[in-house]
Amino acid sequence: MAGLRTITDFKTQLRGGGARPNLFEVDITNFGGGTDGSGDLGFTSGLAGVQGDFNFFCKASAMPTQTIGSVDVPFRGRILKVAGDRTFEPWSVTVINDESFGVRKAFERWGNKINALHSGTGEVSPEQYMGSGLIKQLGRSPAGGNLEKTTQPLQTYIFQDIWPSEIGSIDLSYESSDALEEFTVTFQVQYIAIGSDAVGKEPGESAETASLGSPAS
Repeated sequence: MAGLRTITDFKTQLRGGGARPNLFEVDITNFGGGTDGSGDLGFTSGLAGVQGDFNFFCKASAMPTQTIGSVDVPFRGRILKVAGDRTFEPWSVTVINDESFGVRKAFERWGNKINALHSGTGEVSPEQYMGSGLIKQLGRSPAGGNLEKTTQPLQTYIFQDIWPSEIGSIDLSYESSDALEEFTVTFQVQYIAIGSDAVGKEPGESAETASLGSPAS
């Protein structure tokens, strides 16, 4: 019979003091899609500034829900539940708006690239309008004892072949004070990958399997 578990035992098991929900970073690796990653959204100075702004201004998101459906098979008054198909829920980010409107403009131009506001025309090839997103769960531990550097991300989720299906409104009111504007963008997701791009994997091992590791790793 196991002995009484104490707060000291719990402290020992809580690796790194626990993961913190406010330590994260979100990237959109190719705003606007396109196989060359340029996005081509009409920014004369390129998209590097917009992507950098998004890294700072994305104030909230969520790690993905992972759902596997269930198929009910009746048998003699009982129901056998067998695994069905995997589905991927839409992914949302909340973004702070600054006075340049740079990030919001990028999303609006991305949407216009898919379906133009005035004509209803747009890109028809998914490769030309789908991008990818990335969430990094960061840790608090300094790298090699250097307080100016952090360790590698604790976990990474990659949202593959995404496109913005909804660019949320920005609420305006005379009564709003001591607040910044923000808006939400919702993406449709084809599938997700877990972990880094196969860094440190064993031969023949997928990036997803390599990143999952053991529960204690």
